[in-house]
Amino acid sequence: MLPKRFLMLTGLMLVPLYSWGFSYEVPSITPEVGSGFEEKPGWEASTFAVAAANPLATDAGYQVLKAGGNAIDAAVAVQMVLALVEPQSSGIGGGAFLMHYDGRDVQAYDGRETAPAAATGELFTENGEPLDFADAVASGLSVGVPGTVRMLEMAHAEHGLLSWKSLLMPAITLAEEGFAVSQRLHTSLANDTALRENALASDFYYTDDGNPLAVGDTLKNPALAVILRRIAEEGSLALYEGDIALDLVERVQSHPVRPGELSVDDLSGYAALERDPLCTPWQQWEVCGFPPPSSGHLTVMQILGMLDQQPLLEAPLENGVSSSGWLHQFLEASRLAFADRGRYIGDPDFVEAPGGDWTLMLAPEYLAKRSALIGDKSMGGNAKPGNPGELSVSLASQPEQPEYGTSHISIVDEEGNAVAMTTTIEQAFGSRILADGGTGLAGGYLLNNELTDFSFVPEIDGEPVANRVEPGKRPRSSMSPTLVFDQESGELVASLGSPGGAAIIHYTARTLLAMRDWGLNAQEALSLPHAITLGGDVFVEEGRFPDDTIEALRERGHSVSERELTSGLQAIMRLDDGSLYGGADPRREGIVMGD
Repeated sequence: MLPKRFLMLTGLMLVPLYSWGFSYEVPSITPEVGSGFEEKPGWEASTFAVAAANPLATDAGYQVLKAGGNAIDAAVAVQMVLALVEPQSSGIGGGAFLMHYDGRDVQAYDGRETAPAAATGELFTENGEPLDFADAVASGLSVGVPGTVRMLEMAHAEHGLLSWKSLLMPAITLAEEGFAVSQRLHTSLANDTALRENALASDFYYTDDGNPLAVGDTLKNPALAVILRRIAEEGSLALYEGDIALDLVERVQSHPVRPGELSVDDLSGYAALERDPLCTPWQQWEVCGFPPPSSGHLTVMQILGMLDQQPLLEAPLENGVSSSGWLHQFLEASRLAFADRGRYIGDPDFVEAPGGDWTLMLAPEYLAKRSALIGDKSMGGNAKPGNPGELSVSLASQPEQPEYGTSHISIVDEEGNAVAMTTTIEQAFGSRILADGGTGLAGGYLLNNELTDFSFVPEIDGEPVANRVEPGKRPRSSMSPTLVFDQESGELVASLGSPGGAAIIHYTARTLLAMRDWGLNAQEALSLPHAITLGGDVFVEEGRFPDDTIEALRERGHSVSERELTSGLQAIMRLDDGSLYGGADPRREGIVMGD
């Protein structure tokens, strides 16, 4: 069947005729407070909806859908605007995973960054010892070959309805005319110290006396406007070859403290990939997510699969808050899943799946054995990986290290096509390297620090770590863009995902449970308080849990402390009458728009 677009027969080739009818209008939108917690109403829509982390980005996607574009078209426009207005989280200098449903098939587009050809397992070591994480991040060493633009171009070439050039116009217009600095961008700038060390970024994002741009200040980005115009005209080649690529490489290789070895050949040789999605039956639903190099889907579904085999200790919700009994089981399942994650998951082009099949990690009989390890008391930091399948090479478990960053986009168009896309430059402001594309103009785009998602330690006691650094390899990710379907009818149920580093896994798993089992709509599910563990200590969202819940967890042996857990969940669900209902995380400044 031909794609849902007009086609022209030229010789023996079918050539897409893109619609050029999209005309962008700058909206009069001021983002609400995006730091802290602010209740969101939830949004209803009849035919289409788009959810993103900034109102200007959401509106760009909305205008694309309103003009007859589809979910892929809207994703392109949304991402390019996010690169401008939410530069701390994602952009053209980073990578992304995109799940797409075209009404028949689910596809997984991989725009993950890659390590340079010169990279070795000792990339983040000095004198045989791992670098301090913060020192590794703010350096040329941490920059991987960006993949977002090439991946979006790949998806658009296959599915897009509107012209590539027109989809970049919202971001170009806002970069040229300026946008109001949001509370969240201001707060991120104020809280960061390393960005100020980059001369280009310091001049652009801070005043002469070192203060961050104020909320409401109009910020123009002429360098990014020029770069995006080049990408609009020339496609991804404008970023991966020529003067823009040379500028990127120069900034990485000339870092004043820790230069990297990324090369022009690394850039020109980058390829976005289409991978086979992982679609997992889960009671009445089928949950489709991203395969390795993402650990997201496998770890989310391990947690959910283990919980399905646990006895119900008490009602999961008590007065709108997760009960201590349910939290105990959730956290223990997380410990076991993260133990498997740390041992087995890495780039599948470099790492063997247990038993040669990643889905063995989700086999019901295997998860039953893992679930049986959950007792009345916490296992603390002693969770061990299981054995879902034999390996030809014995692997060591990766030591725990920080993960950050990211933004999520969910879209459903009027034809029922859907996108779940999680996009990142890793930590806030990435490597803290701003590149102006050689334009000499103010502003530009930030380069990722995605290589710090690799293990800093390549091997332990002579056994390799699956997620060690290797040339051309894609670092393991936690990003979990998710599409959900009804098993019986095959109809789309939801699109969702979140930023949040490794905690993305907890945020996504808990949201799926709340939507399937607890009778909550998308907004109610996103607003629930968070609790996470990466295997050791437990962190609960500050000020959101009763003291007796926290104390009950401690009595079960959990080491608990409170902290800010700033997810950025977006979700769009289809209701029983066929309409849509969207939610945006109250911890960030995003909204949902639709008709």
